[in-house]
Amino acid sequence: MFMELECTCVSINKDRWNELMKGKKRISYKWLVNKIKKKLPCVYEDLCLQYNNPWEDMTYSTKTHYVLTHSAIEYFFRK
Repeated sequence: MFMELECTCVSINKDRWNELMKGKKRISYKWLVNKIKKKLPCVYEDLCLQYNNPWEDMTYSTKTHYVLTHSAIEYFFRK
């Protein structure tokens, strides 16, 4: 299964953000981190996802994306 980091909330406008967040549902932070570790190890390392993340309760899934919040930045991973 393919997965890629498409963008962050910093690189898009509010309309695109609203579109990407439409229909969001909370998912397990640990599950998504493990998936990132397997599929995108460089992103896992760059974001230091092995350490505590105070924003871990802001982890979502939509029809097209996984959303991981880290350092108050939302990362949009295309499913």
